[in-house]
Amino acid sequence: MWSKLKELPRKAHQKVVETWCAFKSDERGLSGVVVAILLILVAVLAIVLIWGLLGGWLQELWERITGTAGGI
Repeated sequence: MWSKLKELPRKAHQKVVETWCAFKSDERGLSGVVVAILLILVAVLAIVLIWGLLGGWLQELWERITGTAGGI
C-alpha cells in the first residue's frame, strides 16, 4: 500500500510530461488557433482605425441632427 502511494507522484509527473510532449509535437490544431487569434486582432485593429477616421465626422453629423431636431 505504501509503495503504491510513494509511486503516485512520480507516475503523475511522468504522465504530465508525456502529455506535454505529445501536445508540443502535435501541430495540427496549433495553426488554427494562431490564425483565429490573428484574424481577431486584424478585425479589432480595423474597427479602431475606422472609428478613428470616422469618429469626428460622425460626431459632427450627430450634432447637426440633434441641433436641427431641437429647432423643430
